[in-house]
Amino acid sequence: MPATSDANRAVVAAMDPAAKAVERKILLSMIWLFAVLNYLYCDVVSLMDSHLLGQYLSGAVNGMAITQGFLLGAGILMEIPMAMVVLSRVLKHRANRAANMVAGIVMTLVQLATLIVGRPAPYYVFFSVVEVASSALIVWLAWRWREGEADRGALRASGK
Repeated sequence: MPATSDANRAVVAAMDPAAKAVERKILLSMIWLFAVLNYLYCDVVSLMDSHLLGQYLSGAVNGMAITQGFLLGAGILMEIPMAMVVLSRVLKHRANRAANMVAGIVMTLVQLATLIVGRPAPYYVFFSVVEVASSALIVWLAWRWREGEADRGALRASGK
């Protein structure tokens, strides 16, 4: 039997539904990771903003009290995209698709809402555009992810 070249394997993998299902999971996970890194770096940059830093230290940002409850809520909110990095890889198709759509919509709406509270700095608008584009892309990819791709892929992967 002749040896299959790497190029041929790549073509076969591109057409194989199992490979497509795995690729979709990896892609969604990578986009979530990209979004998380943008959320985090935006927060790091905001700590370098002397106007905001003073507000953080006073316990109120743009008139909003930064309480323990607020911080807990912010932590829970940010756990969503961090959890989706892992869940996108391990959930089965139906749950994966639903979780990505719901989490993507939630994160998109929250990020858009932050743009209408106060007057955001240019760096914040920049990061928000990247974050909204990332979460909207996740929703779009999950929406277009058809169940047959995962089902056929799961059958082939199990050898049935």
